[in-house]
Amino acid sequence: MTFKKQMPSGAQDHFVVREDIFENCLVLYSIEDWNRQLEKIRRRINPYNREHNMFLRNFFKGTAELLLDGNNRMLIPKRLLDMIGAERDVVLAGQDGRIEIWAAAVYDKIDMPSGDFANLAEKLMGGTITEPGD
Repeated sequence: MTFKKQMPSGAQDHFVVREDIFENCLVLYSIEDWNRQLEKIRRRINPYNREHNMFLRNFFKGTAELLLDGNNRMLIPKRLLDMIGAERDVVLAGQDGRIEIWAAAVYDKIDMPSGDFANLAEKLMGGTITEPGD
């Protein structure tokens, strides 16, 4: 599978990867999605507030910029792969505009019983449906 073929036409070859906040995986953003994330942060964070500054430092700590090479491949820094315990095989899992990168052995072990997932889906998504603009 060529990564570039999976992307929308006109997409840039520039990405950002960072350690996930909640899980032991990496998150890959297109540069466009990354810039949207930065805008959200800029609207909420004051770098002159100590707590906010600590958040920024830790948010950017596990971050790297990536470019596709001439063969449409990207090299993820070993230090980031080591952070998630990825020795050889990884799993790329799409998630609403971003891609999670998991050590295959870890990804294979995460699971939620179907009944628990159904309950969570109902809790989060089972409310009243509203139309955009309501």
